[in-house]
Amino acid sequence: MDASNQKKYEFDAVKAALLNNEAPFPPTMIYYFSDVAEDELALLKSVWPEVWVERRRGLLEDMESLAENDTLLYFDPIAVMCLEDADPVARATAIRLLWQSQKETLVPLLIRRLTQDPESIVRAAAATALGMFVYLGELEEIKASTYQQVLECLITAHLDSKDTLVCRRALESLGYASHPEVPGFISRAYESDDEEWLQSALYAMGRSYDRRYTDLVLRMFDHPDAVVRYEAVRAAGELEDEKAREPLIDLLEEGTEDDDIYFAAIWSLSKIGGEGVRELIEFALEDTEDPEDIQFLEEALENLDFTEQVNRFDLMRFEDDDLDDWLDDDQDED
Repeated sequence: MDASNQKKYEFDAVKAALLNNEAPFPPTMIYYFSDVAEDELALLKSVWPEVWVERRRGLLEDMESLAENDTLLYFDPIAVMCLEDADPVARATAIRLLWQSQKETLVPLLIRRLTQDPESIVRAAAATALGMFVYLGELEEIKASTYQQVLECLITAHLDSKDTLVCRRALESLGYASHPEVPGFISRAYESDDEEWLQSALYAMGRSYDRRYTDLVLRMFDHPDAVVRYEAVRAAGELEDEKAREPLIDLLEEGTEDDDIYFAAIWSLSKIGGEGVRELIEFALEDTEDPEDIQFLEEALENLDFTEQVNRFDLMRFEDDDLDDWLDDDQDED
């Protein structure tokens, strides 16, 4: 449903609905929380602790789902408010609502959750959310001092946290970083006998965009654990290395009963492109009648279009560089 067509609600009506445990919260009223005015946000803060905890959790989950499908919706102020919620599940969900936000002002709030929150699910969610700022730091789109603070916090969490999930999520976020210690962290996780650590190592490898990891990723295509295989297939696409094309095509041609691995392989191929990829995806599209599968495969073809455009641009740029070098050499000879 288009957020722009939603009915405008007054705060008193929203408050009554929030506190009425005898009736479900009206779904259309959730749009009230998008881009809420500051004065009404202050009113919400005063009444939010009185709302039934299950309703608080449910509303935040609904906001998360809506925001994934409609980029015009803006729940950041509500999410920031709920970082102080008394319920850890609500706090963790509020952090997930902020995972795509690039506002540098969120960094201190997320670091506080990572370093001070008493619940591991909240600390782990904060470690994941800080990954966005590792990425932005590598692109030099946030202050160097902010980036350094994020790196130090995540490295400390990875090395010193007593909770394995927090350590793993910190490693996954560090995958974006060019910090000299990170390859060692990834290597140690990859070489461990623990499947969960291996999953995180593969996730971090994909984020690194370092194709030196490609062979290690491909080696895990035959791992007995399905989640490890899934992370390896997904990481192969993130690395965008042509070396992974044939193993991914082979995987699909041999067949897999795991839908997650199947869709991950299709998407990875759409990010790599090259010979046989378009034909494979088009054949899969012709062979299915499932509406969700059709939508996914059409999106994969759109992504493949983008990949091919980028590849053509890179090839043209390479050819231009060759021409410039040839002209320079010719001028030197003259």
